[in-house]
Amino acid sequence: MGRLEGKYALITGGTSGIGLETARQFLAEGAAVAITGRSRERLEEAARRLDGPLLTIVSDAGDVPGQAALAARLQEEWPRLDIVMSNAADVTHLPIEEWTDEAFDKLVATNLNGPFFLVKALIPLLSRQASIILVGSVSAFIGHENAAVYGAAKAGLLSLSRGLTYELKERGVRVNGLSPGPTLTDTFKSLGPERQAALYEELRRTVPLHRIGTATEVAKAAVYLASDESAYTAGTVLRVDGGIGELAY
Repeated sequence: MGRLEGKYALITGGTSGIGLETARQFLAEGAAVAITGRSRERLEEAARRLDGPLLTIVSDAGDVPGQAALAARLQEEWPRLDIVMSNAADVTHLPIEEWTDEAFDKLVATNLNGPFFLVKALIPLLSRQASIILVGSVSAFIGHENAAVYGAAKAGLLSLSRGLTYELKERGVRVNGLSPGPTLTDTFKSLGPERQAALYEELRRTVPLHRIGTATEVAKAAVYLASDESAYTAGTVLRVDGGIGELAY
């Protein structure tokens, strides 16, 4: 029997990277999984790469009113929801001089507002002892180039792991943060292969373990937080970052 046998799990931003790999791991552990993304084509491509009971839903994590529609769709499809992984993110990195009000609001809507109102909308569907996983970033803990806004939004999201655990404790719902460090995904694909390789090499040198993490390593941590193995883990943040969030290099 898998560690998530019989559970129903939602992963936002599940078409690539950490979200896609977590969907694969959840399915392998016996869960029924729903993934969201803004592109129907990318959702269909993700579905071709996954094996198991999968539901794909077009949804924009930054559309606050749209979170209620996502919750309603899940309520139509499933009897309950046992796992929520808020993974979708706007990873825009810009120097302070280039930020506009619109870009700032868009990033915060996706990385903080949307996840909060998604949890609010999902409350009637959450099972007792449900697990909510809020995916943050090491950028919430350290300052680095062009990450002031991104880091601030992720810090706010991880703070919700405490506040929401308190809000939902009478329902038995656990809320935890998951904070990845530099991870090999397609996030920087648009930079081109040479710039991407140079960036990863720069990051590798800053990580105390002297390597970049993998999406599978983060996904395995998500399985732990989603499973009954973490039944006494609530209101905290699990860092999967090679030590970069704690050690100065």
